[in-house]
Amino acid sequence: MTYQNLLFEIENRTAIVTLNRPNRRNALSLDLMRELTACFEELGKDRSIAAVILAASGKVFCSGHDLSEMVGRTVAEYREIFDACVELMEQIQSIPQPVIAEVQGMATAAGCQLAATCDLAVASEDASFATPGVRIGLFCTTPMVALTRSIGRKRALEMLLTGEAIPACRAAEWGLVNQVVASAELRARALELAARVGDASPLTVSIGKQAFYTQIDLDQQKAYAYAKEVMTTNALAGDAREGISAFLEKRVACWSGT
Repeated sequence: MTYQNLLFEIENRTAIVTLNRPNRRNALSLDLMRELTACFEELGKDRSIAAVILAASGKVFCSGHDLSEMVGRTVAEYREIFDACVELMEQIQSIPQPVIAEVQGMATAAGCQLAATCDLAVASEDASFATPGVRIGLFCTTPMVALTRSIGRKRALEMLLTGEAIPACRAAEWGLVNQVVASAELRARALELAARVGDASPLTVSIGKQAFYTQIDLDQQKAYAYAKEVMTTNALAGDAREGISAFLEKRVACWSGT
């Protein structure tokens, strides 16, 4: 796959998608968002890919929306931009493979939203996260959706209302990222996490990811009702039978993806 604003490579069974607008602090232009959405859509169809790493070139992970596209627009044009943003975030969570954000430097506004939307996140020690839209008169309303679901109401509102950045260590404490590592170890740790995910049955991972996002906003009774049906169906899958047999027989499972 070739793109104007992205770099793409595959290492083992992990796809590495890299935002490649370092001169614009990897700002999410409309073109970049559409390319990312198309890229994730294609990756979701590729059963040879077990996990995806979303990285960025340069010193900044993502500075949010490209503000040069946010001046003097019509209502229809603003809606087009935010529709593209929402479509991107939903696409990341809808593909069967886990998506791991590899965050270095700043992740601000829609860039923070992007990191929060990914299923997992690894950050370098120098990374920081902010939703500073309130300071320029444009509240980070769409980033708020992903942020609130990652770190809860009070912490999200602190970031949203003050616009202040939090360091990587606090982002880990708050649950915005899974791990914080030295900058030199960032890619290796992201690949290690991707490989650990890739050891499991791709079918089971896909079922689990979809089920997670479906049940997370249901009340407990409905969540259990939904989850037990998914687990029943999952138990009938070939990979579930193989995995249980391999465990009982003390051998390595051989996944078929069925």
